[in-house]
Amino acid sequence: MLVYRGAEGGAHSQAVCSSRRRKKSTGDLFQKGYRVRVGHPEKEEPEGVCHSITAAFGVVSYWGLRFLRALRLIQFSEILQFLNILKTSNSIKLVNLCSIFISTWLTAAGFIHLVENSGDPWENFQNSQALSYWECVYLLMVTMSTVGYGDVYAKTTLGRLFMVFFILGGLAMFASYVPEIIELIGNRKKYGGSYSAAMFARYVPEIAALILNRKKYGGSYNSTRGRKHIVVCGHITLESVSNFLKDFLHKDRDDVNVEIVFLHNISPNLELEALFKRHFTQVEFYQGSVLNPHDLARVKIESADACLILANKYCADPDAEDASNIMRVISIKNYHPKIRIITQMLQYHNKAHLLNIPSWNWKEGDDAICLAELKLGFIAQSCLAQGLSTMLANLFSMRSFIKIEEDTWQKYYLEGVSNEMYTEYLSSAFVGLSFPVICELCYVKLKLLLIAIEYKSDQRESSTLINPGNHVKMTEGTLGFFIASDAKEVKRALFYCKACHDDITDPKRIKKCGCKKTKNTYNGYIKSTPEPPLLQSNHLDSALDTSRGQQSVVPLVNNRKGSLLPPPRKRHMVQTEDGKRLQRAQSLPVKYRYHPSNRQFEEDQHSALSPKKKQRNGNMKNSPNSSPKIMRHDSLMIPMNEPIESMDENVKKYDSTGMFHWCPSKDIERVLLTRSEAAMTVLSGHVVVCIFGDAKSALIGVRNFVMPLRASNFHYHELKHIVFVGSLEYLKREWETLHNFPKVSILPGTPLSRADLRAVNINLCDMCVILSANQNNIDDASLQDKECILASLNIKSMLFDDSIGLLQANSQGFTPPGMDRSSPENSPVHGLVRQTSVSTGANIPIITELVNDSNVQFLDQDDDDDPDTELYLTQPFACGTAFAVSVLDSLMSATYFNDNILTLIRTLVTGGATPELEGLLAEENALRGGYSTPQTLANRDRCRVAQLALYDGPFADLGDGGCYGDLFCKALKTYNMLCFGIYRLRDAHFNTQSQCTKRYVITNPPYSFELVPSDLIFCLMQFDHNAGQSRCSLSHSSHSSHSSKKSSSVHSIPTANRNNRNKNRDKQNSRQIS
Repeated sequence: MLVYRGAEGGAHSQAVCSSRRRKKSTGDLFQKGYRVRVGHPEKEEPEGVCHSITAAFGVVSYWGLRFLRALRLIQFSEILQFLNILKTSNSIKLVNLCSIFISTWLTAAGFIHLVENSGDPWENFQNSQALSYWECVYLLMVTMSTVGYGDVYAKTTLGRLFMVFFILGGLAMFASYVPEIIELIGNRKKYGGSYSAAMFARYVPEIAALILNRKKYGGSYNSTRGRKHIVVCGHITLESVSNFLKDFLHKDRDDVNVEIVFLHNISPNLELEALFKRHFTQVEFYQGSVLNPHDLARVKIESADACLILANKYCADPDAEDASNIMRVISIKNYHPKIRIITQMLQYHNKAHLLNIPSWNWKEGDDAICLAELKLGFIAQSCLAQGLSTMLANLFSMRSFIKIEEDTWQKYYLEGVSNEMYTEYLSSAFVGLSFPVICELCYVKLKLLLIAIEYKSDQRESSTLINPGNHVKMTEGTLGFFIASDAKEVKRALFYCKACHDDITDPKRIKKCGCKKTKNTYNGYIKSTPEPPLLQSNHLDSALDTSRGQQSVVPLVNNRKGSLLPPPRKRHMVQTEDGKRLQRAQSLPVKYRYHPSNRQFEEDQHSALSPKKKQRNGNMKNSPNSSPKIMRHDSLMIPMNEPIESMDENVKKYDSTGMFHWCPSKDIERVLLTRSEAAMTVLSGHVVVCIFGDAKSALIGVRNFVMPLRASNFHYHELKHIVFVGSLEYLKREWETLHNFPKVSILPGTPLSRADLRAVNINLCDMCVILSANQNNIDDASLQDKECILASLNIKSMLFDDSIGLLQANSQGFTPPGMDRSSPENSPVHGLVRQTSVSTGANIPIITELVNDSNVQFLDQDDDDDPDTELYLTQPFACGTAFAVSVLDSLMSATYFNDNILTLIRTLVTGGATPELEGLLAEENALRGGYSTPQTLANRDRCRVAQLALYDGPFADLGDGGCYGDLFCKALKTYNMLCFGIYRLRDAHFNTQSQCTKRYVITNPPYSFELVPSDLIFCLMQFDHNAGQSRCSLSHSSHSSHSSKKSSSVHSIPTANRNNRNKNRDKQNSRQIS
């Protein structure tokens, strides 16, 4: 309403006053209704008129501007995104278009309604016309659509002038928005119509876009005082960002007071933008590049707590992707050398380029997460303990607890999935106690699973110990690695006090007490004592009062990525030739040494073997290679009477670091098998690797798969033979990194050929691994895993003659190793336990690598997994038969919060890879052989993962209805084995006769969890020196299988046959060329 007050005032003023009485206060109306008044400064308001702002043009009141309220509809889309109602790109775009179109339409109609009902001021408001608001809405729609019926039109000059400019913008908006809205609603192809030369409708929107083109995310980051921030760059997409945020901001973590700043040179799409808006309190996005110093200054990289670089796991050229990320690291380090960088790398050999950056320093927190190394390492560990890849992937991924009331396998699996890996400092009440005692106390009383410890010396060098023995005594400030379901639960290890919490049975009541802490300073030392007798369970509480005694205190070895151990004892010995050689070995540079979690044992200690092994080793006193009194050797010294294992100084059995088995390099022709030769070879208990690739495929780095299976903490006869089945052209390219590993064979062929699979006795293998190097060359995500899925289904549908499996012959040469229950390989503490017979491919243990998580639904035809189900909830993943690289995304946030987690994972997965080994591989790209020295032999003494069978052996009494907690304590005290999970048959709780052979993983069960005889227990097993003495007849130095049929599952092919085969191949090649 427009009211003009002339000199006479009167009725006009009273009308305004009466109108105001029906309205709210002046401030409220101006805030909500955009109220404006203009009037003479010398004229006073009549009685009843509110105070107002006066001007020099007479008093005019604008009540018609209330139509501007319609502009608030523009924010309607953002409101729905904040409420997490709009998620998809189409829905966001549709609401955006509709809100902008409607708000513009209604606002323009309000302006026409105002000017047409008021008239032109220069015409003394005499040319007005009475139009309702909805008539104006009709007029604007007719005008925008270019129809123009003429029944309603603008009469005032202001209205006509506004219509001229509105036609330009309204027509462009109508021509662009309405078809797009119809397209989104009707979901038709955007480029499926016919060409139309609508120049006006096409050019005007583009001109408007160019005029309004300014960077939406071009500002600078303003840091909040007292709040850290990190910069995330690299491959920024909806998938990568959502996976990162889901794990980084998980509710199970402590309050994350960290702001996440994303920097990318491409503006985010609508879905990614909506994701940022849902996390607007902790996430900001800026458009730019880390290669530009100006953009690095905009995000305050110099004050950032860390910089995280994400890689594109699905790129077609992994080397180019790694090169891009290395350039990002160089640019960031060049701008600020002290910034901590955590980057993802795709190929293991590209990690060496990071070592060339002068400011790259892993001691200061810089880390490179190699996806190929960890992915293949996880799969390799599944060959030793099936299902381990699933368990480890769930441990460092943040998963919310999902409660299921029904007694199904999903209930027990999901209870284990809720466990994660945390770190916390140990209470001073644990000072002076050995690791097994603390581990048992934490599990029984605190309901926590302690698997490793970390120690930081005065020089800020840290070391990690995985399941150390009784020789390690806790000191003040020791950091523990725990498996728990919540970070708050782990605080119990810090708050535990024997005086206050000794009689508490409910672990939730263990809170921080007010006791005065007794500070025992050990100045960065640990106590090293002879191994005490194993404690019984009823002596657990009394162990806390164990006298410290006068024990020797020795400094720690500085090795952050290695293990914690005392340095060697000095011994007086005669300077013989052997003594001089030992002295030279001790003088090696520290950076080339690996310090394992080695025990120091006295000569009168007794072996903690199983009764069967004690009986088996009891008759070996006269054996020249046995030493029953010596169970372990010193970290740098071996008892001078007899070596644990023959140290032939002229033969290289291990690499130069002593971490892996090694043999002289071999030509690929020496390991090739034809189909007939493979069929004639006795293959059993081996690993079959079905690999897809060709001469143009990107290398996946098979060495990372072989290295964990060739770790030196296995004895030579325990190594599983590896048979590759795939394209010879591809395997020739990989062979350069494999030619120094023993017990490796190649069958040129295709994994889809059943004849090739039968030739390698796939029904007798311990594990079949299906890999592909062609997955990222296909654009369609659903077809990326077609080769792996077809190979998996092909193997599962195969049928086998079971006559060999059922035949229990006494001849060891006929019964394959692993099939004879009396064989020492089937000791309950000896890794995977093979089934006695396999008549169908469905019972063959298989693990398949996938790129697209949704393709897991095609692996098992009998499961009911929904295509939209997350990978960790599917049956193949829970059973350990499928693995996807996407599960490794969680390592980025896990490494940021605690870099020791990555060290622990790499130690468990890679078989012992160290920064020293990475430096050597960067020099030569191949393992270098080394002579057997006390250092290299000492490096073998480290834990490995195994599976413990309950159907027989020393734990058979607990397998039938016993408690998992009793098994945990017995295995820890008797064998120093740390149990951390169960691999159970899927239908074990049904108690039916015909049970499914599939198993699933249960992580860290509670103490009272009931066991069944068919369970397999995941455990961390100590290295057993005496296990190698029972194989004294093996000719390890030659790495030949002729010395013992059971030492290797593959018989070597006569040299004459190999020569004839090579000649025949040369003749065939010459014929093809001619």
